[in-house]
Amino acid sequence: MKIFEQLNASLSGKNARVVLPEGEEPRILQATKRLVKESEVTPVLLGNPEKIKIYLEIEGVMDGYEVIDPHHYDEFDKMVASLVERRKGKLSEEDARKLLIDDVNYFGVMLVYMGLVDGMVSGAIHTTAATVRPALQIIKTQPGISRTSGALLMIRGDERYIFSDCAINIKPEADVLAEIAINSASTAKMFGIDPKIAMLSYSTKGSGFGEDVDRVVEATRIAQEQRPDLAIDGELQFDAAFVPATAELKAPGSKVAGHATVFVFPSIEAGNISYKMAERLGGFAAVGPVLQGLNKPVNDLSRGCNSDDVYKLTLITAAQAVH
Repeated sequence: MKIFEQLNASLSGKNARVVLPEGEEPRILQATKRLVKESEVTPVLLGNPEKIKIYLEIEGVMDGYEVIDPHHYDEFDKMVASLVERRKGKLSEEDARKLLIDDVNYFGVMLVYMGLVDGMVSGAIHTTAATVRPALQIIKTQPGISRTSGALLMIRGDERYIFSDCAINIKPEADVLAEIAINSASTAKMFGIDPKIAMLSYSTKGSGFGEDVDRVVEATRIAQEQRPDLAIDGELQFDAAFVPATAELKAPGSKVAGHATVFVFPSIEAGNISYKMAERLGGFAAVGPVLQGLNKPVNDLSRGCNSDDVYKLTLITAAQAVH
């Protein structure tokens, strides 16, 4: 059974509901059609009910989804009060009303925060910052986690790997890098991946020098100390992490080198470039970013996404919520 069939099967009977704030966008509507017909997830679309209904009825979708119009929402006053309370004096009631009407991502995140839906997927027509900002302000990170991070599920045939962080943290300090590694292990397990975590660098076991190498070495030490049950090693160059023969030469005796399934990049620059090269040159499909460490799942699409990406990330979001 393929990975998304497995995720969908795991959602059976869970009644997961995921809000899609960009509800009138054609890629979102095509994904909604597929979610209704093929999945156990109920999509909740934000937008004009008549426009959405006409589009989906033409596509043969009569039910199995929900629509909320932020301009005519029965619980709007309650949502405003909840947002003002959550922002603790940083937002007036008037500003909260305007924000919820003008910004569908804030409205969607409030539905998640209030427990009215299980998660949110956005970003088809919004930037990562526009999607992540309300999540960080309202949903916030789990206890003990200082930062959210963005992991990508990389798939090619039967191969599946996790790349982190490719979306959020520009150049994380050692303690944050360690936290990203640990959170990425949980993400890997959700996809049935046995996490063998490589802390990547331009150096393998002292072959190179510099502050950036030292940062990865320290991050590896922290992560190993905090989670001795996980297979974590570094610093490793990508070839040492991925190629068994190279690992034997550069990192003999490592339980991770040559067999890594989770790759933690030292910077967003390295991670972002690498996943896009793997897509375009290596033929991998990249799903995500999956935002790690939030109290409830909110995930970000690429603005270059297609309806298949929306479908897959919605399944992932539902799985994060129920598992």
